[in-house]
Amino acid sequence: MPKQINIAPLSGALGAEIDGINLAEPLTPMVVKRIRKAFLDNQVLVFPNQQLTPKQQLAFAGRFGTTDIYPFLKSIDGVPQVIEILKTEKDTSNFGKHWHSDTTYMPKPNMGTMLYALEVPNPGGDTLFADMYRAYDTLSNGMKRLLNGVSGLYSSAQNNIGGRAEKMKELAGMKTAFVREAEPIEAFHPVIRTHPETGKKALYVNFSHTVHFEGMTREETLPILEYLTRHAVKPEFTCRVRWRKGDLVFWDNRCVQHKAINDYDGQRRRMHRVTLKGDKPF
Repeated sequence: MPKQINIAPLSGALGAEIDGINLAEPLTPMVVKRIRKAFLDNQVLVFPNQQLTPKQQLAFAGRFGTTDIYPFLKSIDGVPQVIEILKTEKDTSNFGKHWHSDTTYMPKPNMGTMLYALEVPNPGGDTLFADMYRAYDTLSNGMKRLLNGVSGLYSSAQNNIGGRAEKMKELAGMKTAFVREAEPIEAFHPVIRTHPETGKKALYVNFSHTVHFEGMTREETLPILEYLTRHAVKPEFTCRVRWRKGDLVFWDNRCVQHKAINDYDGQRRRMHRVTLKGDKPF
């Protein structure tokens, strides 16, 4: 293990690149502790120049929590917790192109996501991340009072953005892996959640999954939701990850939203994704 671990910020808002760690090797408890601190401090971590098998990626993820099985895509052979995210040369759409936080519709949404780059376009295919701590902190006092104690209904159906099944039809490289949902997965969560480790408050709504606020109709909710989802992704709240082959990116779904940019038609982008189980938001 190299003695020097370098942590460099990606932007003024959030994100950091950590160099000097080979994630395929066993990590000492001290290194794991330092990574966790950097994760909580920066919310998005980039580990460059990795060479990982699916089982090695899974082993690294397991140092930070319990790995989960994604309900809507078949996993890669032999590793049920790892799914492949693929855009082929024939695809004109991509997976994850709308701002969201992963699995907010689950009773206990995923705590974190790890995405590992196997093939990347040149140029293009970047991912944007937005800091939901800053999104909450910069709301007016009146809006904070309005949202205090309010819960929202979150749904896997993704009807606000055209529906999950319709989106998957556009992805030639992934539609055979799609597992159709018999019924949408739905849950109520606070629209302002408290991070269980940092104690900070974060805005927890996204247009992909939030249906309406509890006690309000969809029509009443929509203008507020549209405002909040625009506010949440202001440029000054964001960082941009420009993928390189071998990058592993680890982000905190409890306080971060992300969006995969679709600007590389005619090129391939292939990733392996692992998610970590989380807690019920409060």
